[in-house]
Amino acid sequence: MQIYLPIAEMAVSAETIALLGMVVGVISGIFGIGGGFLTTPFLIFMGIPPAVAVGTQASQLVASSSTAVVGHWKKRNIDMKMAGVLLAGGFLGTILGIYIFKLLQYFGQVDLTISVLYVLFLCSIGAMMLSESLTTLIQSRRKNLTDDDISTNTPTKQNRYQRLKEYLPYKMNFPDSRLYISVLIPLAIGLVGGLMVSVMGIGAGFLLVPAMIYLLRMPPLLVAGTSLIQIMITSAMACILHAVANQTVDLILAAILIAGSVIGAQIGVRLSKYVRGAAARFILAAIIMIVGLKLGSALFIPPENLYEIVVQ
Repeated sequence: MQIYLPIAEMAVSAETIALLGMVVGVISGIFGIGGGFLTTPFLIFMGIPPAVAVGTQASQLVASSSTAVVGHWKKRNIDMKMAGVLLAGGFLGTILGIYIFKLLQYFGQVDLTISVLYVLFLCSIGAMMLSESLTTLIQSRRKNLTDDDISTNTPTKQNRYQRLKEYLPYKMNFPDSRLYISVLIPLAIGLVGGLMVSVMGIGAGFLLVPAMIYLLRMPPLLVAGTSLIQIMITSAMACILHAVANQTVDLILAAILIAGSVIGAQIGVRLSKYVRGAAARFILAAIIMIVGLKLGSALFIPPENLYEIVVQ
């Protein structure tokens, strides 16, 4: 069934969009990620303008993260004081990202910029994940160790960042996380998250979670819920600003994607018990690399129509 998207100004197959949402939902359920960094490239492959794909994806992030936040709230797995500082940085990053987005839109370079950023981002993240997962698989086969054994036996040592963290000013106490650190660190993490939501349409949970664990040294139990609050609120703010300032949020497209992703996530959760550890990370890395290379190839292959007339 063909359905017209008023903001994207094109007709698409509703079944295809729903299937896309379902596939990304399955991947999210299996690997425990938001899936935003895959949804936007897939929408671009289908012909959706990158600006509309980014703005609409922000609304899907709000829907997907809000349900998880409720569950973590009931279990009290959220550091509200840390979430507030992350949100302060996220607000600054979101506003800055919207301004950059509008500036690129003014110069007519927003589509190219989004595509290039996704190619660099997906290929770099995919390459690092492939390297890490392959190394872990080789080590586990040689030594017959599990992922937990390998991570436990990895030596840790004081590095320059840890020494720098001790000298940073504006220290604040976070009782729930049992931390006394400079407020500049979570502010910077939130700023990066806000930028990625507004410019690339991704929640950046796969960056926020490791940063909160390894840079802030937060208890893992509190990390997921705290990061999801930051993602949910900054995504909602980015969605509103995109709709008001850039007019790039297509609610019909968002509704179909959300419906498909909800169903797919339930399927992915049931399949997750069959894919674990380094093998799961290797499969995810391969998917990310394939999407990144496919998106990158489109930047070098000449289009069928070199010139296009658009009536504004």
